Amino acid sequence: MTTHHGDGADTSGVDWDERAAAFDEEPDHGLRDPRVRAAWAARLKDWLPGRPCDVLDLGCGTGSLSLLAAEQGHRVTGVDRSPAMVELARQKLAGRHAVFLTGDAARPPVDGERYDAVLVRHVLWTLPEPDRVLRRWRDLLRPGGRLVLVEGVWGTVSPVGIPADRLTALLAPLTARVRVERLSGDPALWGREVDDERYAVVALRD
Repeated sequence: MTTHHGDGADTSGVDWDERAAAFDEEPDHGLRDPRVRAAWAARLKDWLPGRPCDVLDLGCGTGSLSLLAAEQGHRVTGVDRSPAMVELARQKLAGRHAVFLTGDAARPPVDGERYDAVLVRHVLWTLPEPDRVLRRWRDLLRPGGRLVLVEGVWGTVSPVGIPADRLTALLAPLTARVRVERLSGDPALWGREVDDERYAVVALRD
């Protein structure tokens, strides 16, 4: 997995297996604070379909968002490049309707399966050829399915990330409707005040 911790650093060389044990210590990773957890649960309930459905969580990390989705009645498949992260996610969701696979978020190892929602947080900005990746993710959706992408631009000296207007432009030829939700102004999501660009995009497939 390649994801972002919000410090403006390039994470491409990070050993995520080594980081896995401490990953959940970040407020918006582990969702251990009840207020942070409740904030993400409320957003997820709004972004995902209202009925129980099949959700693919790409770059799932330790499974914190997967767990929220499962608690809302969804069947979850999580994919992460880090075997250590995948093992922690399996432990976190033991006994729930969830499967976790080790693999590349850009090319998920799901053997032709289709999903009602593809959920991806802080992963797309790290991937080369995001237009191709988005097309691949869109093709994993059933008709009427949705992409739920949580992204942003982090850091002030040398910002990294993907601005919302760039992401919506990449999605325009691929999906019927795109909704952008700004997240920077909700400190409950991050466990603190933030002043950089953070947002979610919900894009519906025809």
